[in-house]
Amino acid sequence: MAAEVLAQAGASVAVYDHLPSPARKLLMAGRGGLNLTHAEPLETLLTRYGSARARLEPAIRAFPPEALRHWADGLGAETFVGSSGRVFPRALKASPLLRAWLARLAGLGISLHVRQRWLGFTPQGGLRFTSTEAHPAATVLALGGASWPRLGSDGAWPALLPGCAVAPLRPANMGFAVGWSAPMAAHAGQPLKRIAAHFAGTTLRGEAMLTASGIEGGVIYQLSAALREAIACHGPQTLWLDLRPDLDRDALARRLGSTATSISARLRKAGLAPVAVALVQEALHAGAARDDLAGLVKAVPVLLQAPQSLARAISSAGGLAWAELDPQLMVHRHPGVFACGEMLDWEAPTGGYLLQACLSSGVAAAQGVLAWLRR
Repeated sequence: MAAEVLAQAGASVAVYDHLPSPARKLLMAGRGGLNLTHAEPLETLLTRYGSARARLEPAIRAFPPEALRHWADGLGAETFVGSSGRVFPRALKASPLLRAWLARLAGLGISLHVRQRWLGFTPQGGLRFTSTEAHPAATVLALGGASWPRLGSDGAWPALLPGCAVAPLRPANMGFAVGWSAPMAAHAGQPLKRIAAHFAGTTLRGEAMLTASGIEGGVIYQLSAALREAIACHGPQTLWLDLRPDLDRDALARRLGSTATSISARLRKAGLAPVAVALVQEALHAGAARDDLAGLVKAVPVLLQAPQSLARAISSAGGLAWAELDPQLMVHRHPGVFACGEMLDWEAPTGGYLLQACLSSGVAAAQGVLAWLRR
């Protein structure tokens, strides 16, 4: 995105990527439909960036969701708004957009150099790569976080910016380990649909997925930052799941009926799927009270032991500290060097917020470069 903005302004631009082909993480995002942004009001969208809002807000306001959608439409990837407000290309994949984007970049004269890992600065302030050097008037670093390292972002770049403060890279939008019993682990791969999750005063509706070692999924990802920090400070944390959020407790109790039948039969009668029944049984075997089955269905405790590994997380938290950057995203210690994307110290939930901030910050870094070159 930074390269496109710079080339459109008349700059001569080269892109260096250490893998054999670019945008592999974008292609991975396409497997989930390529959620580009979100259609909610901008003021609401900005709240999704938490403590990093103040630093990201100028970039997102300058290149907001409407601009991102217009950009995608211009590449032939016409977008639509899903029922949840998330914005996707109609093709629901990344490859058509990426092909059109690379063709546009080539048409702008941008050169792409693959299998060229950045190895640091030369003594003269240039750039060293695997088999070449470059001496640009300005540089944009978009080195990523550390999730899904096989796709390119392996988190090794802090060593190439000595003296720069970097917040530790941590998993974000990830699942959590749970010590399931063998019968519960047998339900791995089954979804928990139309549930609500509660933690630390926040209740969110959505879906989750049982894994052999724990739990993940959309509603878990939305709470993952708070859960991660709580576990880091205080150890394992209990997440509460409401398996029938559409029914209040009294209505659910009536659905469950009398104690004359088995618990499993009563749970099935109340509309719980087999995986949800198993989750309640798991809680009962762990010592949950049996005399308030409706209350248990409305608040099943799940003890989360630890976050999923960084390599398996959808995104990462942490990165280059904002104090290392000026308002135009230039690195104080390296005049003419700018940084953008997931390598900066921010995080956001899934829902289009990740790509929105990455692309907006790419535009902002390019605008910073142009201002720098004019000076």
